[in-house]
Amino acid sequence: MKLLIASPTQGHYGGIEAFVIALASAAERWPEFDLQVCFKLVKNAELKDDLQAAAGALTCPVHYVHRGDSRLFKLIRRADIVHGQNTSPDIVFPARLFRKKLVLTIHNWRRQNSDVHSILWGLGARLAHRRWYNSRFVWDTWEPEQKSKRSDCVPTVCRFPQAWCPPAQRKGFLFVGRWIENKGIEDLIMAYARTGLDPVQWPLVLIGDGPLKPKVQALITGLGVNGVELPGFIDDQAKADRLASTRWLVAPARTQEDLGLTPIEARSVGVPVIVTRDGGLPEAGGDAALLVQPGNIEELTAALKRAAAMDGREYAERAELGRTTLKNYLRPMEFYREAYTKVCHE
Repeated sequence: MKLLIASPTQGHYGGIEAFVIALASAAERWPEFDLQVCFKLVKNAELKDDLQAAAGALTCPVHYVHRGDSRLFKLIRRADIVHGQNTSPDIVFPARLFRKKLVLTIHNWRRQNSDVHSILWGLGARLAHRRWYNSRFVWDTWEPEQKSKRSDCVPTVCRFPQAWCPPAQRKGFLFVGRWIENKGIEDLIMAYARTGLDPVQWPLVLIGDGPLKPKVQALITGLGVNGVELPGFIDDQAKADRLASTRWLVAPARTQEDLGLTPIEARSVGVPVIVTRDGGLPEAGGDAALLVQPGNIEELTAALKRAAAMDGREYAERAELGRTTLKNYLRPMEFYREAYTKVCHE
């Protein structure tokens, strides 16, 4: 069966791209499939080295095309089954025009607009033979009343970090993400400053970079807070080591996150999380997470203090609960193998 995994991209290595590459890496080992991958650059996007480097680990053909490129239509026409990411019209409509089996993973919650773009995306979703939403939150925005029998909630993940640190050796709090508005970075810094915790035992590490960097640096200086570390962007292994050696992962967004990959990654290495009740973050955080209201600095301060004061027994129980419950929350990659085969033979 000729399988095409096609995805829009901003040109850099992000969450959707990581999922596509992880899925393709698994599908390469399935002998019944002839696999190709296509990244479609969205308007004004440029192909970055980090995406090419990550995709370079694949042995299957990987294509990079722009909107309207005839190569995309040729790849779709060649395929037996197309697995699209989100509901890009230039992937969805050609796939159905050429009578291909179409499955979609929908990563983003639906904005209820009445413009042409939103209408086309809504129609595109209904044309798929299977729709997999990456969180219950996202699913509810697309199918708020009655769920289709062809739909399901299938959280998307990439490769889990390969690292481990004994709980007794873990320190502090960790944030991982792009520094953009509404990720809650400023809230986290202000809350951390209010805790008065020992900056040596309880450092706050902010991994990432982005447009908010000058504002973040100015806030740290203005508050005179000690213990904040800014390592910038780091490679995957360094990130895995940081993730495993932190005491708590904090995801304080207030932007209606579609899912939240870093809480899932933290849980996979036995690190409990503090998340806001924002979009899909509570799902990603699981039953063991400490939950706070988005944008509520007092609640976030209290959660940081509670986390720091937690005794070893409760901490270990939360860490283990967060890790073990992932088995019931996530689907193995074999899920897609079985689903592709079933759809192709319908």
